[in-house]
Amino acid sequence: MTARLSVRARLLLAVFVIALAALVLSDVVVYGQLRSNLYNQVDKSLQAAHPAIQAAAERAKENEGAGTSPAKPRSADGAGASASDTAGEVSSFCAIARQNAPGMFVEVLDAEGGVVTGRTGRESCAAVEPGDTAVSSPVIPAHLTGFTPDRTIPHESVAYFTATAQAAGEPGFRVRAQKLADGDVLILALPITEVAAALEHTLVVELLVTAAALATAIALGAFLVRVGLRPLRDVERTAEVIAGGDLVHRVPNPNPRTEVGHLATAFNVMVDRIELLITNLRASENRLLRFVGDASHELRTPIAAVSAYAQLFEHNDQVTPEDRARIMRGIRRETARMARLVEDLLLLAKLDEQRPLQRLPVEVVALVAEGVEAAKVVGPGWPLQLQAAEPVEVLGDPGALRQVVDNLLANVRAHTPEGTSTEVRVRREGDRCVIEIADDGPGISEEQAALVFERFFRADPSRSRLSGGAGLGLAIVASIVDQHDGTAEAVSRPGTGALFRIVLPALAPDSSGPANEAAPGKDSAVGRADAPADSPARPAGTAQA
Repeated sequence: MTARLSVRARLLLAVFVIALAALVLSDVVVYGQLRSNLYNQVDKSLQAAHPAIQAAAERAKENEGAGTSPAKPRSADGAGASASDTAGEVSSFCAIARQNAPGMFVEVLDAEGGVVTGRTGRESCAAVEPGDTAVSSPVIPAHLTGFTPDRTIPHESVAYFTATAQAAGEPGFRVRAQKLADGDVLILALPITEVAAALEHTLVVELLVTAAALATAIALGAFLVRVGLRPLRDVERTAEVIAGGDLVHRVPNPNPRTEVGHLATAFNVMVDRIELLITNLRASENRLLRFVGDASHELRTPIAAVSAYAQLFEHNDQVTPEDRARIMRGIRRETARMARLVEDLLLLAKLDEQRPLQRLPVEVVALVAEGVEAAKVVGPGWPLQLQAAEPVEVLGDPGALRQVVDNLLANVRAHTPEGTSTEVRVRREGDRCVIEIADDGPGISEEQAALVFERFFRADPSRSRLSGGAGLGLAIVASIVDQHDGTAEAVSRPGTGALFRIVLPALAPDSSGPANEAAPGKDSAVGRADAPADSPARPAGTAQA
């Protein structure tokens, strides 16, 4: 049933139950302690009156001598057949009882439970106040039990108990029964009118205080629960807003020192990650859509050209050998362009899949020297110079890193006029390997520098695709460098040329491995731009921005 209740209702129910249990327990303890204390006071009064009454009873018995009258039997309701004071005739025993135990009921029972009477008037004396003629007597059981030895009087035992009154509606009695040495039982009883009134008043006060305390506890508990669960309500409202599509909202002012505050903080962190994930997914989706559109656009032109050449060849019956040769050259040129574009797209797709690359120690200076030597052969009109003060090793894929160098150098040839000088620098900066390719061409703007590594980006959209490429070369560079845990950036230097910087994690200077010994031209490449290439040059990547 409680499973259907809200958290607030459960907490309030728990507060109510705990408060009720605590209050009832305290009421029972207080009531019982008060009752015990009041009865102890009455018992002390009975104990204080006992010696004088017992002495009077013993003197009366001594005065009886040998003429003791038979005991009067007790009535069926347990009351002794008392000879109460009537018409001014008060026995000496009752007179002593009234003098030493005012307001008490006094009675002496024999061993059989009968009331002892005699010539001297040893009979039951009703508990009356001085001047009051009303008779009030307790109901004494026929068989008394529960006696314990009296520590003050040897060979005697005592019992305390509570008895009801003979007359209906009258208060009860606190009774003290003392077994005397001769076997008789001295009964002293005191009305507990004031005790009953005090206990009744205490019970009423406890009920009122308990009700007020419960009401206060519920009200205060409801306030504290509402304040304590306010952050949880904020989480609920924020979740509803976020479910509506607004990812900007967060739970305000979470308190990390509380459990609900921990929940709110964790909720905000979760929403931050979801927002970042959705933002990345949207950006990835936009890039994918743009990539598909750009790829389709790039492929459409060569396909249309090949289709046009084929139609020209098919429908022109008077094709001369020169025209046929021109048509075939155009078809080969466009198919080669499509082949390069498809290869680049496949390479980017592999890089996007995060396929693991080789992880071998690579001497960067020797690798860059190979790329520079190959670029000199491919583009002799663009002077190159290599600067490196010391060998630098990184952990990576030699083929992929060589393609990074080839694509960057091909980008210089594609987007700077012939005669542009280029400086290639390799150096160590702490635990990083820095490769810089700086030319003295026209340079790029800051806006272009921020976009050059995007796929299909061209700094000059009007540039011919025959010279400018598809705009995938630097995108491949960025992907390869990213898989090597490095960074690629372009620095804007308008009027003084462009600067491309590649930063890769470098191995410690004393690191060595098989790949280091096998690196071609490692020593001869340092500090020289004309180091011979020991391996055939790799074809340069497609041109880019």
